[in-house]
Amino acid sequence: MKLKNNQLTIGSWLSFGFPPIAEMMAKAGYDWLVVDMEHTGIATNEMFQMIQVIDLAGCTPLVRVGANDPLLIKRAMDSGAHGVIVPMICTPDEAKMAVDSIYYPPRGSRGVGLSRAQDYGLGFERYKEWAEKETILIAQIEHYKAAGSIDEILAVDGIDGFIIGPYDLSGSLGHPGNFEHPDVVACLDKVTAGMKRSPKAGGVHVVMPDEDLLRKRIEEGYTFVAYGDDMVFLAEKLRDDSAIVNDLLKNR
Repeated sequence: MKLKNNQLTIGSWLSFGFPPIAEMMAKAGYDWLVVDMEHTGIATNEMFQMIQVIDLAGCTPLVRVGANDPLLIKRAMDSGAHGVIVPMICTPDEAKMAVDSIYYPPRGSRGVGLSRAQDYGLGFERYKEWAEKETILIAQIEHYKAAGSIDEILAVDGIDGFIIGPYDLSGSLGHPGNFEHPDVVACLDKVTAGMKRSPKAGGVHVVMPDEDLLRKRIEEGYTFVAYGDDMVFLAEKLRDDSAIVNDLLKNR
């Protein structure tokens, strides 16, 4: 996969637990889509169906799990996710815990069961071989402590790269959502510097659609780039169109 070779990929985020939206997004040309199980109300069965439609549409399904928890990682992977993004990784030990949770023994301690990923029981050996080579594990860097340990986190075997969680990162510095604050800028610069010292993929989420910012992040060297979110895309479209409607109504 391009991500393993640190080649540029662009994906997006899914906050609505609605498979038809996932299918529409999967056909829009993204390399991968993330089903967000941390900051949304998406249920496990909805995640399962969304992974199905993303995968069958030829797009790579990833899941941002709700926590660095073996059960949540196992459920995402058994449902057929090609990998997971694990939030709030702040130390190398936490990164190693995620690696242990996602890989089968002897490399890790992931529980062995049969579900969609294993072709409903008919393809376990084939899946086991695939999972050892192709599993994607992304550490989410979203705390100033993680920024200070970026080199050590990326050095953990089994971590394929990272993605910045910009809102939580700014919040950890006491300035939630203020990405222009000097403290936040300095922290982001620290992460960017760490990315340039590592051969692994560096990621960032351009949450609010902004083509200029997207191009800037790519020029900075980020190769695992999330652009937008189904919720934000819809919210922005509704905001813009409601302004048109309200203007027309005022002039009746």
